[in-house]
Formats: sequence, C-alpha cells, structure tokens
Amino acid sequence: MLFEVAWEVCNQIGGIYQVLRSKAPAMVEQWNARYCLVGPDNEHSAQVEFEAHRPPSAMARALEALEQAGLTARHGRWLISGRPRVILLGHHASQDRLSELKYQLWKDHAVETPDDPLIDGAIMFADATYQLFAALSQHYAPRLLIAHFHEWMGGMAIPLIRRAKLPVATVFTTHATILGRYIASSRSGLYDQLPYLNDADEARNLNIEPIHRLERACAHGAHIFTTVSEVTGEECTHLLGRTPDVYLPNGLNVTRYEALHQLQYLHKENKERIHRFIRGHFFPSYSFDLDKTRYFFTSGRYEPRNKGFDLCLEACARLNAELKASDLDTNVVFFIITRRPTRQIISECLERRAVLGEMRDTCRSIIEQVGERFFEHAVAGQTPKLDGLVDEYWMLRLKRTIQAWRQGGDPPVVTHVLEDEAGDLVLGHVKHLHLFNAQHDRVKVVYHPDFISTVSPLWKMEYEQFVRGCHLGVFPSAYEPWGYTPLECIASGIPAVTSDLAGFGRYVQRHFDDHDDWGMWIVDRRSRDFHDSAAQLARIMLRFCGLDRRERMKMRNAAEQHAGAFDWADLVRFYNTAHEQAVAAVL
Repeated sequence: MLFEVAWEVCNQIGGIYQVLRSKAPAMVEQWNARYCLVGPDNEHSAQVEFEAHRPPSAMARALEALEQAGLTARHGRWLISGRPRVILLGHHASQDRLSELKYQLWKDHAVETPDDPLIDGAIMFADATYQLFAALSQHYAPRLLIAHFHEWMGGMAIPLIRRAKLPVATVFTTHATILGRYIASSRSGLYDQLPYLNDADEARNLNIEPIHRLERACAHGAHIFTTVSEVTGEECTHLLGRTPDVYLPNGLNVTRYEALHQLQYLHKENKERIHRFIRGHFFPSYSFDLDKTRYFFTSGRYEPRNKGFDLCLEACARLNAELKASDLDTNVVFFIITRRPTRQIISECLERRAVLGEMRDTCRSIIEQVGERFFEHAVAGQTPKLDGLVDEYWMLRLKRTIQAWRQGGDPPVVTHVLEDEAGDLVLGHVKHLHLFNAQHDRVKVVYHPDFISTVSPLWKMEYEQFVRGCHLGVFPSAYEPWGYTPLECIASGIPAVTSDLAGFGRYVQRHFDDHDDWGMWIVDRRSRDFHDSAAQLARIMLRFCGLDRRERMKMRNAAEQHAGAFDWADLVRFYNTAHEQAVAAVL
C-alpha cells in the first residue's frame, strides 16, 4: 500500500496541490486500489473536493479503531481526474494534548515550538497521521506500507513513526527548503553563499528556527529523502545537512492541455480576447497595430526577486531602447500577473472598458440598420446611398461615444488600486525605469495584481486561455525549486523563457541540447550578474520579436510536441525509484 501525505490534499493553498492533483491519474493507473492520499480535514475545501465512500474492510477496521480513540477520519474520493482514494483526518486536539505533543518534540527531537497557529496545526496533524499509520500497520499486517510525505507540514509524523519503529517505509520530499526561500527573498547570490552558511544562525536571524528544525528532523528521519531538482538539492545538502537520495522532477497531466490540430486556432481565438483588453486599456489614449504587437507575460507569487519580476522589467527597458533603434516594426505588451492586496480595479480602467462596450453595441446597431436598409434598397432596384442609411440618432450617439472614448494622458501601468502603492516593489521598479506607457514607447507594461479569471470585468477569460493567447512566457527566476509556469506554457504550445536557477530550467539544460530550437530559452543567472542576465534576456526577447508569423507557428508546434517529455506518465518512474529504495531500506 502506498500513502501520500500532504497538507494540500483536497486543500488548495499552494503549489504542492498542483503536483498531487496532476500526478494522481498516473499514480492511480499504476497502483489502483493500493494508492491513497492523506490530508487534514478542512471542512471548507473538502466540501467541494471530497466525496465520502465506504472504505475497504482492512482500512475500515483501522478507521474504526481511530474513531474509538477519539480521532475522526473520513474515507472517500478526491473529485479530480483519476478520483484517487483519500483519508481526511480531524486534527484538532485539546490544549493539554497539544502541550504534551510539543513536550515530546522537545524531549525526543530537541525541537522547541512556539505558540503559532500554523505550527500548532501541523503538530496536531502529525499526531493524527501517526495514529493512522499505527492503526493501519496493525490491520494490514504483514503487508508493508509506504508513506510518502510532502513538506514539513505533512512530514512531521516521520520522527514519530521512526521512534515507534512502525513497519512503514518513509519517503520525505521537500519542494523548497523554508530557509532557502527566506534567504533568497532577502538577498541575492544564495547558491554562491551556500557552502559558507551556518543554517542554525541563518534560521535564528530570519526568525524561522522552529520550522527549519522541524524540516530538518523530517529530512533526517525519513528512510529516503527527496527533492524536486538538483538546484534544490544543493540547498538540502548545505541547509538541511542531508543530500537527497532521489530527485523527483515535477510533471503535468499533458492530455489536459492537448489541442492537437486546434493549437493555432486556440492561439488566435484567445489572442483576440487579449486584443479586446488592449483596445480598452490603450486605445482611448492612442492606438497601434495589433497585428504587429507581441504579448509577453510573467506570472507567479508576489516574490519580485525570486520570480525574476525585477529582471523582466530591466530587460523590458533594454528591449524598449533596442526596438526604438531597430528596423523592426513591432510593439510588445508585457503583462505581470501576480496577486497583491488591492482595494478595487482602477476606475479609469473600468470606464474605458464600459465605453468600449458602448461603442461596440452602437456600431453593431448601426451595422444592423445599414444592412437591413441596404437590402431593402437593393431589392427595390435602387442604388443605396450609404450616407442616408443611418438614422441621425445613431450617428449622434456614435459621435458622443467617440468623444467619451478619446482621453488624454498615458494608459495606466497598474490595473488595480494597491493597498500599499508606495511600498510595492514592482510598481517602484516600473517608475525607476520610466516604463510609463508613453505613445513613443515600443514596450508597454500592464501590471495586473490579481489573477485572471472569467469573473474579472477586464478579462472574462480563464488564465489558461490567457496563456494560449500570448506569444511568449518569461520566467527568469532567481529562486525556483521547479517552476510550473514555463512547463504550462510548453504544454499549451507557447514558447517560454526560464533560468538556470530554476529546477525546470536545469532539467531542460541537462536533457535537451536543442532547447532553443523548440522555444525554451534559458537565462544564465548562475554565472552572470543581474545586468548581464538582463541583457541576455533582452536579446532573447528581441530575437523573438524578429520571428515572422510562419516561424512563430512552427515554434508553437515544436513546443507542444516536446510537452510529452514532461508528462507524469513518464516522470512517475522517479517516484517508483524512491519507493523501491524506501522498501529496500526497511527490509
């Protein structure tokens, strides 16, 4: 029996949710009924993601034993592709029980934990998970159980299981070390500094010592320790004190993205939706040829340094100058998609969108009237005079709409009112580089501090549709254990840029010598300084701007054809290796 344990099972709060969800069909196909996920019973998320089902007999007996011990456990199916089996554990203990658990952590594992809702929740979930495996071990004996834990919040049961010597083969995966993420966010040059860092001192200085010690205990307690990439493996060696036994690259359920012969059509259809946004955002101030405009974008958590937003903007400023000096008749609109605390959409953006809608409705009404009257004149044998086919009402209404449409000033860079505009690093960098969307600028910037969705009045489209409508994804991360965003682009047939400090970029470098040819460029951030990397990224974007339509279509096809190399159906073999090694370590 294989169990995967994570805080994100039926609980969408982070990137591990995407890993588990996309991998589930491949795991179910391989393990069938012997595969089960375990997560915390979060009533709000479970209400829409979980469907209760009666468990098989051995598991039913184990769950009944837990119920008798006062622990709630629900068995069912996760309502995703593959419909994997799931156990959701109640993890709310009394204050006395929580204090006892914290004392045991300190006594047995030298980990002192403060009163913190996140840490307290993880400790109580660890206790519930330990009790589950104690019951499963008894009722499934002599069958061997494999428990694969993800991240410290899901893996804190590992030290408890090992201390109790339960017959469970344990695997622990860290998707990003907590200390590495904090250091990378606070200063540059993490990987050059790794050999010289004292992890205990760094964790203490960054006020994350308890979580770091918990993560370290999980890494050292597991039979097999894994991470998602060689890049993160370097962190693990120096910050957690253990080198990973196996690397588990992340994949996608590529069939979900497959468009086959519709690839070019979907790009064209969704590009037209982006055109509508551009017309509403820019055209009241000035217009430009959309057929000669390229849409580039970057997206991710609001970690401007880690995600490379700062490098993107620096490269945009350089590209702006290059395009002005070149013979290329091309404009670029660069979107930055992230999530920040906002008050509302900027009223100017909403007004422009409303006037655009009014102009569209007015023009449609005029077209209908002209068409009907043109037909009536034609069938009567008369030659229609176009200036007499439209009522004065509609002509005046159109003129008033055009008057309202034309506005002075440059189009806004940001689409929302930020709660902390003065302290926003992205907006501050935009102002520093003078990327103000002036008419003479060849690179325009749209900073969208909210995720794109069908409910947004500015977009009315899904993020996946937005990706398909763009021309290039740009993700030159300074810290990225893996990086799903460029992989999602490739699966959608959209060329992309990543970096050699991203796990995905390092994996592509190692396995695909010809990655430039099929639309996956890798910015060198390991051996170059910030400005050299920005210059390299600007050259990549300028080269892309020089591609003609046929070349772009060819590259989209090539990108999609390479997506199969990142399908879970193939990459699940790395998980098989980790599980086999864990079993060998126990037997």
